[in-house]
Amino acid sequence: MGAKEILQFWFGEKELGLHYPKTQSELWFRNGKAYDKIISQRFGNLHQQACENKLDDWQQQPLTSLALVILLDQFSRHIYRETARAFAQDKLAQQLVCEGIKKGHDKKLLPAQRVFYYLPLEHAEDRNIQKQSVTAFTILVDGLPEDFRQEYASTLNFAIRHKEVIDRFGRFPDLNAILGRKSTAEEIEFLTQPGSSFL
Repeated sequence: MGAKEILQFWFGEKELGLHYPKTQSELWFRNGKAYDKIISQRFGNLHQQACENKLDDWQQQPLTSLALVILLDQFSRHIYRETARAFAQDKLAQQLVCEGIKKGHDKKLLPAQRVFYYLPLEHAEDRNIQKQSVTAFTILVDGLPEDFRQEYASTLNFAIRHKEVIDRFGRFPDLNAILGRKSTAEEIEFLTQPGSSFL
C-alpha cells in the first residue's frame, strides 16, 4: 500500500484528463461519511506514518507529494470525523503544499489533482495562506482551456468563500465547538445563516 493506491482510490481507476471527474463526487462532496471506515481500514497505517513524519521522502516528487497531502488533509477528516484530530494535521499539510508550490510540483499535476493539492490552503485559519489559496485556484481556473473553466469555477468560488470567513473572523466559526473554542455572539449569529458552515 502506497502513494499509487491512495491516488487510485481518491481519483478513481480511470485515467484522468482535463475534465473534473464527476464519478468521484459522492466520495468528495456528497456522502463522504460513508467512506470513513473504508479509508480508516485501508489507509489508517499510512496515515499514522504520515503524522509521524515517516513518509517525508514522498515530498520529493509531485504525485507522491499529492498523495501525502491527501493523507494528511482529506483522510484525517474521514478517519477522525467530528473530532479535533480531524484537523490536527492541517498546518503540516499547508506547509507541505507551500513548499511543493515553490518546487513547482503543482504545475506537474492534472487540474483535478491540483484542486486537492491546494485544498489545505483553503482550510487554513490564516489570512495570508487564504490569499495564497485564492491565488492558486485563480491561476488554475484561468489557465484552463475555456471549455473546461466552468467545470472548475466552483473550486475557486469555494476558495473565495473560505477566505471571506477568515478575513472576517480569523477562524472558522463552525469549528469552534469541535475544537473546544468559545464562539462570539457575532459568530453564533453567523452560523445561523445558510452556507455558513463548510463541515
